[in-house]
Parts: sequence; C-alpha cells; structure tokens
Amino acid sequence: MEKKKVVVLEERVPQLKQRRRQKTNRRLIGYIVLFFILILCIIYFQSPLSNIKYLEVEGNKYVSDKEILELSGLTTRTSFWKIKDEVVKKQISSHPEIASVQLQKHFPNKVILVIKERKRVAYILDKQKFLPVLENGVVLTDVQGAVPNGAPILVKWKKGEDIQEMVAQLIELPSHVLNAISEIHHTPTEHDYYHLTVFMNDGYEVSATVRNFAKKMSLYPSIVSQLDGNVRGVIHLEVSNYFKAYPAENEKKEGDDNEENTR
Repeated sequence: MEKKKVVVLEERVPQLKQRRRQKTNRRLIGYIVLFFILILCIIYFQSPLSNIKYLEVEGNKYVSDKEILELSGLTTRTSFWKIKDEVVKKQISSHPEIASVQLQKHFPNKVILVIKERKRVAYILDKQKFLPVLENGVVLTDVQGAVPNGAPILVKWKKGEDIQEMVAQLIELPSHVLNAISEIHHTPTEHDYYHLTVFMNDGYEVSATVRNFAKKMSLYPSIVSQLDGNVRGVIHLEVSNYFKAYPAENEKKEGDDNEENTR
C-alpha cells in the first residue's frame, strides 16, 4: 500500500496567514482607490471642470450663432451634466425661422447645436423692403436688410390668406422649378381673381392662376424644352397650355405707327 505524504498543520499556518494578509491588503487598496475616485468625482462636479468648454452651432443660414446661443441659455458657465435638452430645444425653437434643434453632447465638455431652419419659399416686396415668407406661411416683418436668395419675389400681394394659398402652392413645387422663378405678380382679372403673371429667370413669362399653380408649373421644364430658345413670349397655363411669342420689333413698330396715324 502506497504511503501518503502527511503535512503537519504547523507547516501550513504561515502560508495561510500570508494569503489572508495579501487578500486583506488587496481589499484595502480597492477601498482606497474607490475613495479617491469618489473624491475626484465630487471635485469634478463641483468645479468649473464640468462646465461646457466648446459650444458650437451648425446648420443655420439666416439666424446668427449669437442669437441661437442667447435663446439656448447655454454658456461656458453651464455644467455639462445639468443641460436640460428639452428646455434648450423649446427655447431655440421659439424663433419663427427655426423648425427643429438637435443637441449633440460629446464627453467631457463639448456641445453642438444642430439647427434646421424653415425654408424661405418667397419674398414679399413691401415699401422697398423684402420680407421673407417661410414655408409655414409666416411673413417675417422684423427682418432688416433681407436679400432675396434662391426664392421668387411676390409683387402686389396684400391679403394674408392670398399669400398663404400661394405659399402652399410654392411648397409643392420641385426645387429646380422654384429656383427658376424670378417674380410672381398678383394680377387679378375680371374672370379670375387668382390670376398670376410670373417672370422666369430664363426670360419667359408665364400666365397662370393660383389654384393649380404647382401642378401646372411642374410642367414648365418640359414645355420650355420644346420651344425655340431664341424666341421669348408668354407661356399660358390657365386652362390649356400654349405658348404665344412676343411681337417682333418690326411688327410692334408698325403697330405703334398705325396707332399714331389713326390719332
């Protein structure tokens, strides 16, 4: 029968004590590290170290960074961890030109405000000033020095409901057609209060009506592609679609002479 090695208890006692001491030391070191982490967290949250250091605005074109930051209420003295997202969004969205806001927070202290502005679909000419008309039909009356950019100018429009209806049609237009329009004049006739005279950037004139404007004007590129590029005139889109060229210069001159002789 094989003999088993007998370990005397006195020989194992030092090893057990050493293991117990190492375990206690490791636990003590863990407590100390945790204590210092808690102290550092308290110092961080109570000091300017937790404040916003980088505050940026993106996506805005018409509303200035300064105005957006003032509306947000955020400054470099605001704690990164105390930002109330919904409150900030609500405050910035109170501006009539701002449709939505997104907050992007990057640890440890950077905040980016991503702005989506409402589209300016037209400008109203009012007493030598251009007033922007937003996609929701709101006319900005307190804008100083607005310059028409990529949107048509509305001329001789007075009633708010008329403008609203016109804006609703402009919103439905493809962007390339909208950008091709220079001016839209409200020119009511005896038979059509909603009649329009539209001047295009390419030199053509369009006779149309508000009620089916978007549907009819969507055909504009196709109609123009079939015309002689050297001849300008009026494209009629009221009921049926047809083109009528401007009178030639010699015809116009003869007509003026005949009128003068008649007098």
